[in-house]
Amino acid sequence: MIKFIKPTILFLSCLIAISITSCKEEKTIEPVKVDFKKEGELTIFKGTTDTIVKIFNIEIAKTEYEIQTGLMYRDSMKDNQGMLFVFNDVRERSFYMKNTRIPLDLIFFDHNKRIVSFQENAKAMDETSLPSNTPAQFVLELNAGTAQELLLDVGDKMDYFEYKLEQ
Repeated sequence: MIKFIKPTILFLSCLIAISITSCKEEKTIEPVKVDFKKEGELTIFKGTTDTIVKIFNIEIAKTEYEIQTGLMYRDSMKDNQGMLFVFNDVRERSFYMKNTRIPLDLIFFDHNKRIVSFQENAKAMDETSLPSNTPAQFVLELNAGTAQELLLDVGDKMDYFEYKLEQ
């Protein structure tokens, strides 16, 4: 009987010690939040008339990290803001909405800065592929519904300028 009690007491002591040390106060992990940083301006023109449709303040994604991160971790974006992805080559592109909290329109442009395709109303946090379905060099992300609101069409064009940072 004594042989049975000692292992049982030892087991119970270990179980109590583990329970006490595992009942630590939970720490709240704050979600990542990224604020908009104006790096340039982008103007969209009607392809047939050169009429200005709208001017946007933009962030510009050019590095691999910026392109991979995109608009992730944003809680909102103003109607006059967007992100322009600038690639060195022209080829079919594919995006997804991983860790992107706001629904978006993706507008794909060719090397002449003309709209070649759209992916409208992309769902927040959805990892479904959003392909350009045609070669593109630039991709503009805007709030969902903007392409429809502005009545954008394939063939409309854009131009942008990037602010030069003083060193």
